[in-house]
Amino acid sequence: MSLATGDRRAALKARHRRAIVDAASALIGESGGTDFSVDVLADRADVSRRTVFNHFASLDDVVTEVCSEVVGAALGRLDALSTSADPAQADAGLFDEVADALRATDFVTPLTYLTRVLGGEGGPSPRRALTLIKVFAEVSTRLTAGLATSHPDADPFDIELFVGSTMSGLIVIYLHWVEVTGAVDDVDSRETWSALLERLLDATRTGHASVASSRRTH
Repeated sequence: MSLATGDRRAALKARHRRAIVDAASALIGESGGTDFSVDVLADRADVSRRTVFNHFASLDDVVTEVCSEVVGAALGRLDALSTSADPAQADAGLFDEVADALRATDFVTPLTYLTRVLGGEGGPSPRRALTLIKVFAEVSTRLTAGLATSHPDADPFDIELFVGSTMSGLIVIYLHWVEVTGAVDDVDSRETWSALLERLLDATRTGHASVASSRRTH
C-alpha cells in the first residue's frame, strides 16, 4: 500500500469518526437524551452500522466521546496550564495554578449538559453513571499529561495523585450539586458550585482530617 493510499484511508476513517460523533451530538441536542439507536445514528452520519462499530465498541462509547468533547471545550483554562505554567514552580505552585484554573473554569455549563444527557428521572442509571466516570477520567488523563509537560521536574506520580484526587473530588461535588440545585444553570446554582469547589480545594490543600475537625468545632 502506497503512502498516499494510506493517507487517504486514514483521512476517510477520520471523516467517518467525526461524522459519527457530530451526528450523535446533533441527535442528543434534538432529543435532549440518548434514546436513539445505532441504526438512526448511522443513518444521520451517512455511514453503515458496521462503520459505527468499527470506530466505537458501543453506543455508550459514542455518547462518552460527545460528552468528553463538550466538557473538554469548557476546560480550555485547564489546557492552558500545559503551556503557561512555570516549571520552576513545579511543587508549591502546582496546587495554586490548578486551583486558580478550576475557579476560572465554567463547569456549570458542561455539567448541566451532562446531567441532561446522562441523567433521567431518579438520577443517572448505573450505565450512564459509568459514562460520566469515563468522561471525568478522560479529562483527568488530559490534565495529567498537560501538567507533566509543563512541570517536568515534578514527580509524575505526585501529579497523578493530585489530579486523580482532584477529579474524584469534582465527581463528589458534582453529585452533591445536582442534588442541591437540580443541575439548573442560574445564579444560585453557580454560587453553590463555587462554594462546593472551595470546600474541595480546602480539603485538598489542608487535608481532609483537618477540614473535618475544623468544621466540627464551628
